[in-house]
Amino acid sequence: MRFARIGASGSERPVVLGPDGTPLDISRLTADIDGSLIGTGLDKVRDALAAGALDPITGVADRYGPPLAGIGKIVCVGLNYADHAAETGAAVPAEPVLFLKTPDTVVGANDDVLIPRRSSRTDYEVELAVVMSATARYLDSPADAASVIGGYAISNDVSEREFQIDRGGQWDKGKNCETFNPLGPWLVTADEISDPQALGLRLWVNGELRQDGTTANMIYGVHHLVWYISQFMVLHPGDIINTGTPAGVALGRGGGYLLAGDTMRLEIDGLGVQQQHLGAA
Repeated sequence: MRFARIGASGSERPVVLGPDGTPLDISRLTADIDGSLIGTGLDKVRDALAAGALDPITGVADRYGPPLAGIGKIVCVGLNYADHAAETGAAVPAEPVLFLKTPDTVVGANDDVLIPRRSSRTDYEVELAVVMSATARYLDSPADAASVIGGYAISNDVSEREFQIDRGGQWDKGKNCETFNPLGPWLVTADEISDPQALGLRLWVNGELRQDGTTANMIYGVHHLVWYISQFMVLHPGDIINTGTPAGVALGRGGGYLLAGDTMRLEIDGLGVQQQHLGAA
């Protein structure tokens, strides 16, 4: 199933997309698309969809908001593609590199992204986002991960490289500027993705293809990451893992950073398309 939240910011309504892509209202089944729905409520939506008991949604804007509400935390993985590590001159990490983004960085798939004040090196990163459906705490092995993954989405881990790298301390300063995590347009349930390690990821800036990779090139795969992260923190339903980005970012290219007026377009096989306009904060 493909879930979305449609409408003006702060007034989004939950929908599931029908076989032909028509948004169908599920507001009588759930107040919103959150960890509770992804954790325990999918069957009632699936049954209603199969029975043809859902009505097309009307009277709302065509904006796709973030497809998940009530996000607890966003755990991000750095340097997780071999080609990306190589382009930045970094060694392949002996263990996954982890950092956090705050949920208030999340915006809709087609919402504007703001270049921070005093920014000179705002960068883009197309990433596969993993959405948790159950609590993961000290999983025994990566083989246990599939049972706690609820779905997947496109994430754009926008970064300001000067803030991240040159300003000292942790990466947080370059990762948590407002609008720095477009998500969606859909949350696609895990049963729709037969192999999360066989997905193409692509990103364009102003029509120029910058990133063209595959999740097969991850250093640490999705199931390994979920297991690994569960050894250090508890993952809850509705938490997100941004799993890293392939080669082609401006940092690795040695230039081509984002400017106000630019447009980004992102896609991942089976997960839809994002497009964002760059504005000034």
